Amino acid sequence: MAESNNHDSNSKPTWFTPKTLLVIFCMINMLNYVDRGAIASNGVNGSLRTCTEGGICTGGNGIQGDFNLNYFQDGVLSSAFMVGLLLASPIFASLAKSHNPFRLIGVGLSVWTFAAAGCGISWNFWSIAIFRMLVGVGEASFISLAAPFIDDNAPVAQKTAWLAMFYMCIPTGIAVGYVYGGLVGGYFNWRFAFFGEAILMLPFVVLGFAVRPLQLKGFGPVELEKTSAPEAEGYGGAVSGNGELINYISKKTAWSKGKSDFTNQVSKFWTDFKVLFSDKVYVVNVLGYIAYNFVIGAYSYWGPKAGYAIYHMENADLMFGGVTIVCGIFGTLAGGLILDRMNSTISNAFKLLSGATFLGAIFCFSAFLSHNLYGFLVLFAIGELFVFATQGPVNFVCLHSVKPSLRPLSMAMSTVSIHIFGDVPSSPLVGVLQDAVNNWRVTSLILTSILFISSGLWSIGIFLHSVDRYDEVEAFAAEGPDSSPLLCENTADMSNESRLP
Repeated sequence: MAESNNHDSNSKPTWFTPKTLLVIFCMINMLNYVDRGAIASNGVNGSLRTCTEGGICTGGNGIQGDFNLNYFQDGVLSSAFMVGLLLASPIFASLAKSHNPFRLIGVGLSVWTFAAAGCGISWNFWSIAIFRMLVGVGEASFISLAAPFIDDNAPVAQKTAWLAMFYMCIPTGIAVGYVYGGLVGGYFNWRFAFFGEAILMLPFVVLGFAVRPLQLKGFGPVELEKTSAPEAEGYGGAVSGNGELINYISKKTAWSKGKSDFTNQVSKFWTDFKVLFSDKVYVVNVLGYIAYNFVIGAYSYWGPKAGYAIYHMENADLMFGGVTIVCGIFGTLAGGLILDRMNSTISNAFKLLSGATFLGAIFCFSAFLSHNLYGFLVLFAIGELFVFATQGPVNFVCLHSVKPSLRPLSMAMSTVSIHIFGDVPSSPLVGVLQDAVNNWRVTSLILTSILFISSGLWSIGIFLHSVDRYDEVEAFAAEGPDSSPLLCENTADMSNESRLP
């Protein structure tokens, strides 16, 4: 028995520690958002062929120029990944109950790598649009499952800070994507930007299948069910001698089992869905997140245009981008560290969410009231520091307000909700508002006021009865011999030793 235990211990890769897991997941997350930034960059997105009144024409470049896309088609490409993301996220979250979640991430990253390379070889609008949708499918497995893995393996006193580091990669990745796409598209060709992304992601695909699969807390070990065709015992000796009949029965049995498995999967998903959205704490958290994302999505799209119209910024893209990146990094990290210092409870998370968003709304609202450019930049930067401090706490609540086995679905449905009801409709709706009032200052103030609604919704969570369900033990998990995460023994040690740099 001692020899067996030593063998199992030695078989685990000693380099694959919780910190290594965090670094790997942060790199993957950043690469996902580098792709978002790259396709929006001038070097990759490009421009249409233009001609002056004098008959002098400038050739188009990038995706838009090569495929001769109008602005509507170009806009579709920027959000096409959302279709695959929204459809596949709940599916991957549901499959995590019957398939190893770590392997599902490997499958998703394989699809992402294939789709990124496909974008590089695309030949027209429809081909690249389909590959962009597949990029979203590949990303879906990662966004549903990565956060629960980080939450499982983070030191107890630093869970929110680790989540904050993970989500800090979003603004950083987009910024790097702008630069990466501009350089590659400018010096080589826009297609090479997508090939480069696929090459960079390939090692993580290999890792997803090569490393011993991790197990999420709350999920029993997945065992393959061995099925065979009915033997002579069930059908008599005559059947055992009839190969064609055995083959027919085997196919029919496999088809029936597949149909039954699909039905069970749908039934389980619907049951979990109802449990998830009957949880008041979870619903309030997501509603606040939707309102928050409505504003942030519109800021990212219309911010530079509003800044140019109100304050006549010469480099509105650079100014807004720079402020968002810096405040996104420091604000996100600060929010995670502060909640850990406050003691990471759901009630404290709601206090931080409500308070930070309220202060952020005040500063951002005051910024758009300012008639001085530098006054605007200072007030808006402070406001964004507070606003981005919510990233760690809001995802902490998503993970800890539900039982462990529901965390992948919790993250998936949160992502689906904030996109469908948040940033996807916000940009066109704000555009409609601007068409009606024809005043960017008024439009920006009305938009910013929605942050007060977000703060109010999150403040409701402070008064709800909330229970941290992270350590809740489910019946099947208690029986499973290997239901705890692979790296859990390292996590216990790190709770005392590990400190964020």
